[in-house]
Amino acid sequence: MSEVVTAPASLNENEPGQISTSRSFRRSCGGPSPLGSLAPVTPDSWFLVSPTSLLPGKMFLVGLTGGIASGKSSVIQVFQQLGCAVIDVDIIARHIVQPGYPAHRRIVEAFGTEVLLENGDIDRKVLGDLIFNQPDRRHLLNSITHPEICKEMMKETFKYFLRGYRYVILDIPLLFETKKLLKYMKHTVVVYCDRDTQLARLMRRNNLSREDAEARIKAQLPLKDKARMARHVVDNSGEWSVTKRQVVLLHAELEHSLEYLPLRLGVLTGLAGIVGLLYLLTHYLLPSP
Repeated sequence: MSEVVTAPASLNENEPGQISTSRSFRRSCGGPSPLGSLAPVTPDSWFLVSPTSLLPGKMFLVGLTGGIASGKSSVIQVFQQLGCAVIDVDIIARHIVQPGYPAHRRIVEAFGTEVLLENGDIDRKVLGDLIFNQPDRRHLLNSITHPEICKEMMKETFKYFLRGYRYVILDIPLLFETKKLLKYMKHTVVVYCDRDTQLARLMRRNNLSREDAEARIKAQLPLKDKARMARHVVDNSGEWSVTKRQVVLLHAELEHSLEYLPLRLGVLTGLAGIVGLLYLLTHYLLPSP
């Protein structure tokens, strides 16, 4: 069952906000800061949380998502400034459907040349119209693109783990809607803000009427629902300094985790085996020139 965390009504810049959603992270926030110089933190506002990890796994991947105008891009920038590895799954999705890639060829075979622009690129609008309210066609498209996305995602992730990263963040806009990538995630993070804040930001950012902004928000899975499903929540409803402190603390929580060790040890063991085999072949089994 989800827990409801109740918080003080407000915080100022000198009272850093807290994110947290896992019990272990709430415990760390209640005691000494994981960064030493940071003070213990308290929640900025209430949110619903899931106290359990979504899936156990050896791949230490962190799925990060949010909603329109929730501030996800700004939160990701903070993670990047902290030196975190971030993979944008949307960029991968656009990359794998470029001309010359298997997914591009299979999409044209399945949907016809009408989905192509003059330069050979996929016309995303036309393709989107073709699968709109067509579950069978949407499933067909997903069956083409998802395996290729996962393949590229794992390639990039493998590179980061070889370089010693403890975790990799996957920026996945529809993480909970599609659920296709959830099984790969050890942790999930939602960038949350309350509905009024989300509405005001969207109207200001996109110069939309209230009616149009509300329609766009309603077209997405509500942030409260995403927060219920996530292991960690970054509450971006208030001051940016409060949000940034939450990200720093979450990074410290993940950076100190040992969940990445099985993968690292497996990779190193595999590499050692390959090197040993090559040495054996070149020094003992292959004839000398």
